[in-house]
Amino acid sequence: MYTVTNPATGETVRSFEDATDAEIDDALHRAASAFPAWRDTPVAERCAALGRVADAMLDRQEELAQLITAEMGKPISAARGEVATSAAIIRFYADNAENHLQPEQLGDLGGSTAFVERQPVGVILGIMPWNFPYYQVARFAGPVLASGNTLLLKHAHQCPTSALALQEIFAEALSVPDAYVNIFASNEQIEALIPRPEIQGVSLTGSERAGAAVAKTAGAALKKVVLELGGSDPFIVLDDTELEAVAATAVSARLNNTGQACAAPKRFIVVDSAYDRFAELFTEGMKAATPGDPTDPDTIVGPLVSESAMQGLHAQIEDAKANGATVLAGGDRVGDTGAFYAPTVLADVTPGMRAYHEELFGPASVLYRVADDAEAVRLANDSPFGLGSTVFGADEGRANAVAAQLEVGMVTVNGRRPNVPDLPFGGVKRSGFGRELGLYGMEEFLNHKVVAVLPSPAPAAR
Repeated sequence: MYTVTNPATGETVRSFEDATDAEIDDALHRAASAFPAWRDTPVAERCAALGRVADAMLDRQEELAQLITAEMGKPISAARGEVATSAAIIRFYADNAENHLQPEQLGDLGGSTAFVERQPVGVILGIMPWNFPYYQVARFAGPVLASGNTLLLKHAHQCPTSALALQEIFAEALSVPDAYVNIFASNEQIEALIPRPEIQGVSLTGSERAGAAVAKTAGAALKKVVLELGGSDPFIVLDDTELEAVAATAVSARLNNTGQACAAPKRFIVVDSAYDRFAELFTEGMKAATPGDPTDPDTIVGPLVSESAMQGLHAQIEDAKANGATVLAGGDRVGDTGAFYAPTVLADVTPGMRAYHEELFGPASVLYRVADDAEAVRLANDSPFGLGSTVFGADEGRANAVAAQLEVGMVTVNGRRPNVPDLPFGGVKRSGFGRELGLYGMEEFLNHKVVAVLPSPAPAAR
């Protein structure tokens, strides 16, 4: 199950045995046994350990980057950037956790005092995706470990070598090495793990199907879940904005990670008088982005993660074409070797087509023409997803008014979302629930214990 198959060549590079049930039991026992020692480690020492993790990731940046380029085809320059971003996330929690975990004093209680203690709860199970092999783990492991919880980490089956590298880095840096335990578990083993009493919560980043399955199992066991699922983010262009710069931003945002990002814009909604020029600029930019060798530092668009992923995207495009959509660019694979797909632009997409309501997970996008701001909002919200969004408009008040009406967890006005650890990340509707990153990310798997201290009773009369 855990196999490195280079998507640029189709070559199977390395395979690993799945964990046995006995090995899964041992991993859970180790993480649970480590919890008391890690919980009782002073917060400052936990933070110092996370600082060592961040340093080690930067020290091994090139090695780590090359692993994920081979595993899932991420262009090497982007892979190096992902390592740096992931180290910054770990560093954020190293720098901020101690202050955030201080007891929170509550208001005047008429002679009594009360405060909230933020305490860890135990072992948290993390189920991670392949598209950002380090970034997603950092978003999960940073706050979980800083809070004093321990974790089991089940990575995607495409990412065994990067998963093992992270296990090694955390084990060397943490004073309690089994606070972070990697497992090569099957879906069936994960389903059996969730109800175990040692598991106190589950965090999953992945597909709607995986999220629904995990939430069902966790709900039956009364376990808290954080879900970061798919997205079909709208990118709204109002008719008073500067189109050349906005179109360039749109192309860059859509092709990030070869289009395999849940919070990337996928639906480009343009007010009528700006549509023709934006469509021309955007289509030219997508056509100019030629997929290439992911080991080349100049490559922007690499292969999709696998042949099956590429075929799945192509089936969505073919469905749109068969039902009357217009292909303005791309629409087919590139070359005979590797899972390369041409950056694609669709127009004339209607509600009966898969591309209207499904996520396009690859370098493909849909253009929509709308009459005005109200129609832009209506179309943007006509989606089962509610993750991120973007609004561009020269009149900031007008752009903000549009942004305020979007049914999403995140919106950025006049730019791409800053990729900094401080900003919480998460969505609504079928994009999931809960938050990662920022200080909100520390709140998900904590016991917020309320302590009320009342005046001492008067001593009994003698």
